[in-house]
Amino acid sequence: MIVTCPHCQKKLKPSVKIEDSLRGLGPGKSLRISCPQCAGSILLDAGMLDSDMPLHGGNVAAPAARTPVTPPPPPDLSALNTSQLEGKVMVEDIPKVLILMPDSSDYRLVTSAMEALGYQPCFAESAEEAMEKMQFIAYASVILHSGFEEGGFEKGKFHHFMRAMNMHKRRFIFYILIGPEFHTLYDLQALSCSANLVVNDRELAQLAIILRTAIPQYEAMFGAIMQEINALG
Repeated sequence: MIVTCPHCQKKLKPSVKIEDSLRGLGPGKSLRISCPQCAGSILLDAGMLDSDMPLHGGNVAAPAARTPVTPPPPPDLSALNTSQLEGKVMVEDIPKVLILMPDSSDYRLVTSAMEALGYQPCFAESAEEAMEKMQFIAYASVILHSGFEEGGFEKGKFHHFMRAMNMHKRRFIFYILIGPEFHTLYDLQALSCSANLVVNDRELAQLAIILRTAIPQYEAMFGAIMQEINALG
């Protein structure tokens, strides 16, 4: 007689004394013993004699036959097109800045500062390319260096383009002028140049700090007005 403990799955061979006790049991009677491996309570009955049956412990019922488990179906791939569209929307939500500067170490300082503030830098090689991009892309900020076009910013096509822009679009763009002729954070000079901020080349290493000061001031002054105008269309 070989039996298996239902608690620890240990195979057991009851002693001759236990088998004799089982043979002497009356109908409907059972014998309780302890498993020598795990000390779990086990019930034996005479029907287990001469059969290899699992033992039943305490009031625990014999384990039922397992029902085959059906795995879940493969994922629905039709949502991939939607996921791609959602990914595109997320990218569009990142504010973009158009940086127009000659290639130099200052150019890299400005790019790093805008990325640190959460902007996505965009670039153009010429005033014509920049103006074309602005026809189709909404930039939260535009940065123009006075040396981007020959002859200076005042005679350049792009600065003239910004000054002539319809205010319905212009009021939502934070326009920054950079160059050696500007006095950093000088609001009167920025106003006279139709810009929101002017920064001297010497302070470009601190551009991120300058913008953390200037942009909240700008939003505090004009943010509520622009929201009302935008709501009214």
